[in-house]
Amino acid sequence: MSCLVRILVTGAAGFIGSTVTDRLLADGHSVVGVDDLSTGRLANLTAAAADPRFSFEQLDVTSPELLALADRVRPEVVAHLAAQIDVRVSVADPLRDARQNVLGTINVLEASRLAGTSKVIHTSSGGSIYGSPARLPVDETAPVAPESPYAAGKAAGELYLNVYRATHGLASTALALANVYGPRQDPHGEAGVVAIFGTAMLAGRPAKIFGDGTASRDYVFVGDVAEAFARVLPVDAAAGSRLNIGTGVETSVRELHSRIAAIIGAPDTPLRAPARPGELARIALAVGLAERLVGWRPEVDLDAGLARTVAWLRRQTVAAA
Repeated sequence: MSCLVRILVTGAAGFIGSTVTDRLLADGHSVVGVDDLSTGRLANLTAAAADPRFSFEQLDVTSPELLALADRVRPEVVAHLAAQIDVRVSVADPLRDARQNVLGTINVLEASRLAGTSKVIHTSSGGSIYGSPARLPVDETAPVAPESPYAAGKAAGELYLNVYRATHGLASTALALANVYGPRQDPHGEAGVVAIFGTAMLAGRPAKIFGDGTASRDYVFVGDVAEAFARVLPVDAAAGSRLNIGTGVETSVRELHSRIAAIIGAPDTPLRAPARPGELARIALAVGLAERLVGWRPEVDLDAGLARTVAWLRRQTVAAA
């Protein structure tokens, strides 16, 4: 594989997918973005669309049309980010979740195989696939123990990576992401607590905490995630491995609220609501393997990342006014 490659990015119009797309283009690669625009936004691809090395196709990754597209494009690498991302949706409608996250991943792998793709980079979920581990931060040797349909679907995707590697020789790396936040995160859905809290506070509304506020997450900045994708592009980079992509630091939901309120200058007085099914009490990811194999480590600490995210949310508020 040459240093500069042709990459197909699924979920390219999403929050993470568009950030990864921008990073790959900045590195000089050619990118074909795919998104069904059910949750992704073309506005996220404004910068990419101005680059002659970028093109976009609107389609669902479960569609047979993906095979024809891959056959035409012949990507050297596929970065698979398209997904149903909400744990609560997966609990309410596990069939929908499986269609998107399991069948969609199989379709991506099959399209990659038939197109002669060298490597697939799969987006897994370090924030959910380990369930409730006995020790934190959890590393990649811990057993996979899903506690939601969403987590089960992400774990199944990794199993299919193994099948395609063993059966067809298709190289792959799974990036098990912690809770990703940053500019472009959607504040209007159920996922993305940083954007939800920030948007509510900027509008002068109280934000809502589900449960007693002690639930903890490992929050990783989206720019650091894009760096991880860039580092695993080569076929032999962490081939056959799952890499945790997080910070190793737990932050409770209550503390997160306080930090965002301090940045905005808003009251630190959240509303309370009952805890929701399928959500874990605690998680944080050990990331030593990513550093050892590809030299990746998180660079943006939480306060700096929150400040950058709030600044972006402010700009969206002004633009919408």
